[in-house]
Amino acid sequence: MFVLFPYKDDNQAKSFPWFTWVIIAANLWVFFAWQFSLPPSEQAAYFSNFAFLPITFFGQLSFEESGDVIWEWATVFTSMFSHGSIAHVLGNMLFLYLYGDNVEDAMGKIRFFLFYLTCGLVAAVSQGLVAPSSDVPMVGASGAISGVIAGYLLLYPRANVRVFYWFIIFIGTVMVPAYLVLGIWVIEQILAFPTSMAEGGGVAIAAHLGGFAAGILLTPFFKKKQVKFFQAGRTRAFSRQARRIR
Repeated sequence: MFVLFPYKDDNQAKSFPWFTWVIIAANLWVFFAWQFSLPPSEQAAYFSNFAFLPITFFGQLSFEESGDVIWEWATVFTSMFSHGSIAHVLGNMLFLYLYGDNVEDAMGKIRFFLFYLTCGLVAAVSQGLVAPSSDVPMVGASGAISGVIAGYLLLYPRANVRVFYWFIIFIGTVMVPAYLVLGIWVIEQILAFPTSMAEGGGVAIAAHLGGFAAGILLTPFFKKKQVKFFQAGRTRAFSRQARRIR
């Protein structure tokens, strides 16, 4: 058994990441206060109304009511605040917690929020373009968070990320450069893309790659002028820990 799980970085933000926490709170509220309480019979109706559906999104030119067109565009954003399971929402929010504070710091509050939504928009449309006739509902913040990951990779590639590891009988934590942690994530997405294209459902890899590409392209325009690329980050003091399971 081999597990690698990033859970904290050593990059100290200069200011409190208000919008990162607002986004996290909104996602958790939608899932646990709303979605989680729905009976199984209403889950399908929720996804039909609030998930991103490529077949209806790209079929909007045939809609007669302008309200229907507006709602199809709205689902791009409602889908970003909806999730399919507890693991889905908690995993996404962990990554946003890890990398969002520093990207928000580098861009400023409002620009970060607009950046996040724009990356999510590009991610959803990217997934739709590879399968425009798909009627599989797409939900999750991972497309937008992929854009945040791209911004972090451009701005703080040398920051250290604390990674939990578990290899057979060894368990502990180790500090790994962000470019290595996030680089492995990008490679995983690229390798998984052909498989995701062959499946009817599952993980929306095209959305991840679309959001990441949007983050790479948009970060130079959204960051503050005084913020430089390829920084090492503001270091926190961490101690390396490792132990053997007995």
